[in-house]
Amino acid sequence: MVLRLTMAVDRYDRHFPFFDGTVSAPHGMEIRVLQVGQTVVLRDGEFRHERMIRDGEFDICEFSLSSYFMARDRGIDLMAIPVFPRRLFSAGLFYVRSDAGIEKPSELVGRRVGLNSFQTTLSVLARGDLASQYGVPWEHITWCVANDEKVAFQAKRGVEIRNLGAGVDFGLALQQGEIDALIHPHPPPSLFAGPSPARRLFADPAAEEATYLETHGYFPIMHVVAMRGSLLREFPNLALDIMEMFERARGISESYYDDPNWSLLAGGRRYFEADRRSYGENLWRSGLQANARNLKRFACYMLDQELISRVPDFGELFAPATLAT
Repeated sequence: MVLRLTMAVDRYDRHFPFFDGTVSAPHGMEIRVLQVGQTVVLRDGEFRHERMIRDGEFDICEFSLSSYFMARDRGIDLMAIPVFPRRLFSAGLFYVRSDAGIEKPSELVGRRVGLNSFQTTLSVLARGDLASQYGVPWEHITWCVANDEKVAFQAKRGVEIRNLGAGVDFGLALQQGEIDALIHPHPPPSLFAGPSPARRLFADPAAEEATYLETHGYFPIMHVVAMRGSLLREFPNLALDIMEMFERARGISESYYDDPNWSLLAGGRRYFEADRRSYGENLWRSGLQANARNLKRFACYMLDQELISRVPDFGELFAPATLAT
């Protein structure tokens, strides 16, 4: 019998081998790979996380780390494997009006900061980093969100969350003074237009990121690979098979940069080499041991922000077959 599965992922370079067939499904399986965006419409649609958490639409899904923690905390039947296909530092994704008079993180206190949603993984990370890296009390900032939350929660006492409404143009909101700053993984082009175009809060975000990596030793996780819990209970060995498939895809994607003209960027190969020199070769490692510090620190951020009731252990979060990885 052939096990037929669906897998929804974004179109990153490390996923290209799934779309061009370079990486095949494990023996005895057929996997229909869907290109589903989250806030951007891709070939097979958008709202990947909502479609997974609300409808269980996919068997395997690239999924928000913060929403996964919240789902497990509330007993939703999802289970992850320790594969982390999206990672971001927060420092380079803080934007402020060029004339806002905000020159350092502490000057965000009392201001209105736009977010995709309060529980978006980058939002959680940025608030945690404000507190731990820069000593900024994130509770004293007004958080202005554009989208409904994927998992319901009660805001921490004293924290103000304002809903700007779906479809808000963050660039226009910043220009018109509706918000003072923005933290967003996909900044709109309008952010840099108009009489007062936005600028990054940190003049040298690369230096901030290097300091972060030196301090904590990891590239912060944004997404995890989640699966339907019922599927893994029926096929427990599937977890390691899918992990291995993602590892093969990542290895192939790294080989793309052997060709200096593979990327649209004229200096693509040089940028790849510079990235390796700056950050090392292990930024994208899968497995629990290599990512334990990252996951535990993020869980503490979520607990501080009262998005989860307690810090879980790995046995509650990841498929049993993967706990030794």
